[in-house]
Amino acid sequence: MFSNIPQTLVILGLLTLIIEVLILGCSTFVLLFFGIAMLITSGLIYMGMLEANWITTILTLAIITLVLAIVLWKPLKKLQNKPSKTDIKSDFAVITFELEKDLLPSERYTFNYSGIQWLLKSNTVIEKGVTVKVVKKEVGVLWVEPIDKLIK
Repeated sequence: MFSNIPQTLVILGLLTLIIEVLILGCSTFVLLFFGIAMLITSGLIYMGMLEANWITTILTLAIITLVLAIVLWKPLKKLQNKPSKTDIKSDFAVITFELEKDLLPSERYTFNYSGIQWLLKSNTVIEKGVTVKVVKKEVGVLWVEPIDKLIK
């Protein structure tokens, strides 16, 4: 291990990247930067650009890791925090039912479906007895519209 520094760095670098990606799911970038730095340092030793001793290796690892962190931290964090704007298709999209009372945008109206009390919301006033369809889902909230409005 101590006499084969480049090979050791490749193995440790790959293990670090595997741990970061598969186990941690790229939630922390520190291991990612360190694993890439190990692979780069190993390549520099193989090409003869660095001496194969531990002092040079550790110093190079620290510098490359720091440079990678400075350069890649913000872009990777921005990429990681990008919210997804996709609507999830589910069985709620095909639910139709008749309102038991008037649904006003300003009032709370609950609906029992599958043993759960859902809050119904609409952008328009919908009268009692009108058949509605679920058009959007949120946590604990079903957005509905009259069926005849959807057909027009």
